[in-house]
Amino acid sequence: MVHALEHLVVRHTLRLPSPTGPAGDGASAARRFDAALMTAGFKLSAELFERLSGCAEPAVVDTAVRTLATVRELVGDHVRHNVYFVDFPANVPDTLDFWMACVADAIEDGDARAGAVDRLRAGVLDLLTLPSYGRYRHTYEEMLAVHDELIAAAGDRLTVLHLGGDVEAEVTELYLALAGSPTPLGEEHLRDLALLAENGADGPQPGSIPVRENRAVVNRARLRTGAPPLLDTVTDVLRLACALAEGDVTLREPTRFRALSRPHRRLLLAGLDALVAASPAKLSDVSAHGEAWKRLGERLHPHEYPHWPHAAEVFAVARGERKAPSLDSRVEEMLGGGDVAAAAELLASAAPGRLFRALDRLLRGAVEGKERDAVLAAAERAAPEVSGRVVLSVREHVGNRAGESRERRVFVNREGRAWVAADTRPPLPDAARERLVEVLDAETRRRLPDPGHLLIDPDVLDVALPLSGRAASAGLGVLPRGSVSPVEGELLRFFTYWREAARTTDHDLSALVLDDNYATVTWLSYTALTDVEGKHSGDITEAPDGASEFIDLRLGAVRGTFVVPQVHVFSGEGFDEAAECFFGFMLRESEQGGRPFEPRTVRMKSDLRGPGRVALPLAFRRDEEGRWHAHWLHLYLRGTPSANRVEEHRVSIAVLLRGLLGRNPLTVRHLVALLAESGAPTTLWDGRTLPDAPVTYIGLERPEGLAPGSRVLTPENLRDLLPV
Repeated sequence: MVHALEHLVVRHTLRLPSPTGPAGDGASAARRFDAALMTAGFKLSAELFERLSGCAEPAVVDTAVRTLATVRELVGDHVRHNVYFVDFPANVPDTLDFWMACVADAIEDGDARAGAVDRLRAGVLDLLTLPSYGRYRHTYEEMLAVHDELIAAAGDRLTVLHLGGDVEAEVTELYLALAGSPTPLGEEHLRDLALLAENGADGPQPGSIPVRENRAVVNRARLRTGAPPLLDTVTDVLRLACALAEGDVTLREPTRFRALSRPHRRLLLAGLDALVAASPAKLSDVSAHGEAWKRLGERLHPHEYPHWPHAAEVFAVARGERKAPSLDSRVEEMLGGGDVAAAAELLASAAPGRLFRALDRLLRGAVEGKERDAVLAAAERAAPEVSGRVVLSVREHVGNRAGESRERRVFVNREGRAWVAADTRPPLPDAARERLVEVLDAETRRRLPDPGHLLIDPDVLDVALPLSGRAASAGLGVLPRGSVSPVEGELLRFFTYWREAARTTDHDLSALVLDDNYATVTWLSYTALTDVEGKHSGDITEAPDGASEFIDLRLGAVRGTFVVPQVHVFSGEGFDEAAECFFGFMLRESEQGGRPFEPRTVRMKSDLRGPGRVALPLAFRRDEEGRWHAHWLHLYLRGTPSANRVEEHRVSIAVLLRGLLGRNPLTVRHLVALLAESGAPTTLWDGRTLPDAPVTYIGLERPEGLAPGSRVLTPENLRDLLPV
């Protein structure tokens, strides 16, 4: 268990808990550990190296073995990345020549000859029936033998591992950070919180747990320690029941409730009874999840507990036997009657967060200036009661409502599925929008703590604020959706890896090149193995033991403005079903050579775990000066059940990209500007000299040599920058 928790600390914080064990001379082992880390693109900090050097050699070796496994998994080096064409990127054939060679092989194969000839006579070329197509024809070791060693370059990635506190302190700090996160966590981080909560539910707790699904996970662990659950609403009780049933605490997917123990039944019903007795208005929340409440009622048997009558009312509302109009229905009734001001007042008093989410609609529905002023006044009064994440989300929304209405509107749901629709909304009046911006910025500025001296890495300024943990996938070097980061290097290489769980599965890596008007220039895929821009490593059509595909691009040869890598599910298991599936990209110089996959050159690796059959991790854009930038997407398209190909989705992807890149996300630059306006001394770091005094450092990576007492904010914990 301790090693599993240590793994979480390294993965989330890039800190290695201070090793324990007898003292000794571990310098030699620490040097070997450092050298092994560097092959994967990592390095020990000077402080961590010194600490390891003072440990006995066996302790250093044990630490090295565990840590190397963790960082190799982080970067995607825990699997064997083979390629179809053994010496890729050299000697990749023309697509048609390659297909004809596969046909010739099939005709020469006695077992396959008859079927191949019959299909060709019918005018059909089915690549999947050709014996030499889509399956590795050499071992991993044979592939390695034809590639030279990677030549080291100054631009190779080098991620520093820093020294942390003892394991218990590091695990507690990580638990408090995830449990008290002001933004919803992604699926993987929510699972990590569950593991941490099992260890930390009886220890220090965060001052508040603002995200409801986080609270459900913590509540489940609290029950096992005998501590009372934290319940504010009836929906908290429903989420806790889902957690006890190992179901979906986000309530997006139905949970199959199991038989509950009598103590758990009593606890859930007692919690419901107390909540409704104290505030009968909370019954209005039941109808939003009526079906789930009905199923839960079948397991709780509330009729067996007549001394908790208020709990029974919850299930009566769910069955429709008792009326409890929801807040939304009351608001809709007021809006239907044209009373926008009354609707705003009701929301301001009953649900300030919902008021903020409805501000655009209310301002558009106000038919005169007096009504519009009433809505804005209600928002100003309610602002202190709204979570910081919602304040910033509305600020981002309002910032993109300036000027004329857009032709297209992009929607992205909580799972990352994206679609485009016509934008029929009229623009917001300039005066109302500007006043709302002032209210939102003033409220954000009021909540921001005094950071002391701010030291800023300029590259972090265009990183989007992580307003939701679901706006980014788990992995290494991953930034939130909407972020922009510079790309420097001659060769850009994409990679994807998948391993099927139960069914034969074929995922296909492709890259679409678009011009500045989002029109197609070309693409690279299994149907277009080579072009001016680069080469494809070859199609792998099944992966019982895992498979990889690569695309090599020379950025200087790209004829368009955009490069959009994508992964398609051609057949078999989707991204949520495969045993393992991830995407990443590498940057290297042309003279470096090396294997198709070199962990030192990996800039980003992210898990693919989302709905739909087409994944769009990010896009690359060349600016007017010829410099390339990555635009982070983390999106999934529905696609088709099978045979997804870049040719079929290029138009919809272009429309989606046009809409997304036309938006301005709220970035770190926005909060830094508000902090500076509040008087915080701010310095843009030149990458060399560090102040002697403690600072609040915000950057893409933690530098070595910060003064003791400094606060560090990097993408791993950037959520801590958001005001609560």
